[in-house]
Amino acid sequence: MIKKRLVGVITVRQGWAVQSFGYQRHLPLGRPEVLAENLDRWGVDEILLQCTDRSRKGLGPDLALLERITKMGLSTPLTYQGGIRSVADGVAAVQAGAERIALDSLLRDDPSEAAALAEPLGAQALIAALPMSHGEQGLEWLDHRNGRSRPVPVEVSAVLKSGAISELLLVDWQHEGQAGGFDEALLDAAGLPALPVIAFGGLSEPEQLRRVLGRPQVVAAGVGHFLSWREHAVQQLKEALRGLPLRPATYAGACWT
Repeated sequence: MIKKRLVGVITVRQGWAVQSFGYQRHLPLGRPEVLAENLDRWGVDEILLQCTDRSRKGLGPDLALLERITKMGLSTPLTYQGGIRSVADGVAAVQAGAERIALDSLLRDDPSEAAALAEPLGAQALIAALPMSHGEQGLEWLDHRNGRSRPVPVEVSAVLKSGAISELLLVDWQHEGQAGGFDEALLDAAGLPALPVIAFGGLSEPEQLRRVLGRPQVVAAGVGHFLSWREHAVQQLKEALRGLPLRPATYAGACWT
């Protein structure tokens, strides 16, 4: 039975896919549509399209990008994150082609509005995206818009425990982009809700991915630009993770344009 997922993460800034380091430094990779097509062909189990500058600029979700990717006819489930400010924005992102959405700024700014998305979309379509680190007050949640971190507020914890959210995207933002840098201690930290976890941020090496995916609460691992370095990176990684309940890799042709 397939119980774990390998998620290909595409980070987008100003409409272009980028190689990101701690969400502070960025190198261009190309058109996000091309990366999405390759990840689909190579056999990732899910694609996360995270547009990291939308909320900072006060912009809504990038519906035009979502629609372009949807028209490509990909078979891989697509999750979208970035610029979702309301129930209407979340519904629009799903109507534009996302199967699920990840919430960060909306969950922080208006937890009740984030929870309200469960009514039109269902909890299975909602993921809480929490970029976390260890701080003076214990586990702290980063606000990308101002660079400040603080503990998860009580009202947000209540939403996470309410059943309105299906999974938690736990991001080690400090080590994002660093090969093998993911801080596994984040998974053991007190204060996290008892939700299935998607781990992301510095995950790239098979040994660490095997350990992380071997944890009962971890249902998926996100890997970013490490999957774009070479044509068969997804297949090679899945071969190295053989024995875990992952969907086998596919070997369809790639398209680099």
